[in-house]
Amino acid sequence: MASSRPLSRFWEWGKNILCVGRNYAEHAKELGNALPAEPLFFLKPSSAYVREGSPILRPYYCSDLHHEVELGVVIGRRAQAVSQEAAMEHVAGYALCLDMTARDVQKECKKQGLPWTLAKAFSTSCPVSEFVPKEEIPDPHKLKIWLKVNGQLRQEGETSSMIFSIPQLISYISKIVTLEEGDLILTGSPSGVGSVQENDEIEAGINGILSMRFRVAQQAHPS
Repeated sequence: MASSRPLSRFWEWGKNILCVGRNYAEHAKELGNALPAEPLFFLKPSSAYVREGSPILRPYYCSDLHHEVELGVVIGRRAQAVSQEAAMEHVAGYALCLDMTARDVQKECKKQGLPWTLAKAFSTSCPVSEFVPKEEIPDPHKLKIWLKVNGQLRQEGETSSMIFSIPQLISYISKIVTLEEGDLILTGSPSGVGSVQENDEIEAGINGILSMRFRVAQQAHPS
């Protein structure tokens, strides 16, 4: 797809990060959540992006930071109220992503009926891999994604297990939020999410395609 800006560096200029929750049944079950009847999504700001070589920061107000590995879908052209049949025409490619979550904060937000912003939208809450062009992944629903912490396997899942497929997600979201070139959709996480501590090393990958590594650091308390 022709673009005035390089989609291979979507994280530098893409505006929106749209994250789908509870899209794998086993993950919903492990957190005690009911399966959704329609996609559940929330937003992260573009300042949540972080790339290899920079650390993931555990927020100063968080004591239980969780990893969630996800396949990301990079939008290549504007999508507004698109049909499922046409949805994939708007995809430019893919990336591996982490939805870092302040789980203790999220639990408190849920209890009080508050938005999840503090738990999900902090700086460095969206680590991303290199961009993978659409042509290199003929079927994004036939991938294995995985995550290790300090060399120990924590998460491993097949994208075929998604409750809502990528065309379903794009069609549904685009009827509510107009998707723009460079936007990213996180498609949900398989089971096995868990805590990470300061100095832990997270390694995650898509089998046969790519992997990435990040170190966890503690954010200093603002004075």
